[in-house]
Amino acid sequence: MLYDIGGMDRPEIKYAKTVDGLSIAYSVVGDGPFDLVCTPGAASNIDMLWEEPSFAHIYHRLASFSRTIVLDKRGTGLSDRVDSASPPTLEQRMDDIRAVMDAVGARRASLFGVSEGAPMCVLFAATYPERVEALVLHGALFRSLLATVDDAAVASVLDGIEEAWGSGQSLGRFVPSRADDVKLKEWWGRYERASASPGALRALIRMNMKLDVRAVLPVIHVPTLVVHRTGDRVAPVEPIREDVRLIPNVKYVELPGEDHVPVDENADSILDEIEEFLTGSRPVHEPDRVLATVLFTDIVGSTERAVELGDSRWTGLLKQFYGAARTELERFRGREIKTTGDGLLATFDGPARAVRCAQSMGAVAGPLGLAIRAGLHTGECELMENDVGGIAVHIGARVMSEAGPGEVLVSSTVKDLVAGSGLTFEDRGGRKLKGVPDEWRLFVVLPSGG
Repeated sequence: MLYDIGGMDRPEIKYAKTVDGLSIAYSVVGDGPFDLVCTPGAASNIDMLWEEPSFAHIYHRLASFSRTIVLDKRGTGLSDRVDSASPPTLEQRMDDIRAVMDAVGARRASLFGVSEGAPMCVLFAATYPERVEALVLHGALFRSLLATVDDAAVASVLDGIEEAWGSGQSLGRFVPSRADDVKLKEWWGRYERASASPGALRALIRMNMKLDVRAVLPVIHVPTLVVHRTGDRVAPVEPIREDVRLIPNVKYVELPGEDHVPVDENADSILDEIEEFLTGSRPVHEPDRVLATVLFTDIVGSTERAVELGDSRWTGLLKQFYGAARTELERFRGREIKTTGDGLLATFDGPARAVRCAQSMGAVAGPLGLAIRAGLHTGECELMENDVGGIAVHIGARVMSEAGPGEVLVSSTVKDLVAGSGLTFEDRGGRKLKGVPDEWRLFVVLPSGG
């Protein structure tokens, strides 16, 4: 059963009982033809992960081709806590997988182990091969890199981790590509606090320092995929290259990047490898580049008006304008990408509608005592999650900067594409656009075309 919280579907949390009586939290997403059990890294919270779109994306992708079962290991997240003085052994934690598989009625399943979750998947696959279809590992830690470090250095590392735990500072280590993402860092800190206490984490790390499953690797006889980032700062690639050779039936894939946790913009490259390995076919993604018309608008003399009206009245006026502009966007089937202080960026799948929308925005700005200028260009745009990119967007912005107050200025591409639409133009000649190669011929849209 799925329920919606904050716009994101969250699976129901359930509990499985281990042989030693602990409750292990798990959830099930998707209804694919085979089961995939996911064991996370050192700390997790299977309820909170759905709040962060980049985390939720991982499990939605996995659930698109499997019945995906996600669990919190004992001592972490929503599962029963354990005594920090005597953290669970790898063998005990391996039973978390068995308990969850039994609870969901999975006689056999593929296992997906991430980071510190990889060793328990390795041990389970070697011990119970009759229950494992395939093994997938990412950012795997087959052995501790702190095992040879002296006690003083280890204590210093642990003190630093414990002191910063819950602040989100570790984001820079686990996801360096998004270290400056303020919103993600805030969520990351809350996720840390909800996943494990500092003391429990310290105990887990101390226990993991003794882990070394290399002797088990040659005993794995199920198909195995190991995916690793070449610049991973938590699990350096050199030991992985050496250790992976011990696995008999392995496919090893190295991908560029530094992130240990795959929540960056290239996460789909990892998920593509996993889907192909488990299903036999690589997914066909929706195109990420499309032909679109970009519209940039800007309020003329906004700084002077803001000073004249004061912050409060200016903010209210802006709100009125954006409300009216969005009504026009909806009428002409445009897609708002973002506001830019006192401007707006939108895209359209038809250039004529984009031009008419720009004219209408100018018309609704007039009664508010505002004048806008607009620029349009049609070209190939790169689609991102909440943005667009590419040279076409850059050109559109530069075209707008050439427009005068109240003008709608377009590139020659737009003019040529709207032939027969009834729109009329006046040639403004060739212009050199800042940062854009070549000369561009620009045209102003005449009011009679409205």
